Amino acid sequence: MERPSGAKGSELSEVAPAFVEMTDRVLYGEVWEREGLSKRDRSLLTVASLMTANRHQQLEAHLGLALDNGVTQEELGEVLLHLAFYASWPAAVTASRMLVDVVKKREG
Repeated sequence: MERPSGAKGSELSEVAPAFVEMTDRVLYGEVWEREGLSKRDRSLLTVASLMTANRHQQLEAHLGLALDNGVTQEELGEVLLHLAFYASWPAAVTASRMLVDVVKKREG
């Protein structure tokens, strides 16, 4: 079974198995499954948070998850444009390039 964290068989799961287990069980199993927000809305918030905090290592995976959760490519582009004026233009450029890569991987 694929772990929500994407850490199955990764080096992270080898050195910090409890961290990976809690990420999958608590973050993805409980927080992401709460009824207060849709997964789509949670994805938008997560993408915005990761971009504005320059957490680009996690951003790429969450751009893909956002697409899986029903956020369109165009909507993600609008989010990144909007945040460019609040977070930073360089952060938006980096995130936009990541979005291009994520979309290309899905098409190919």
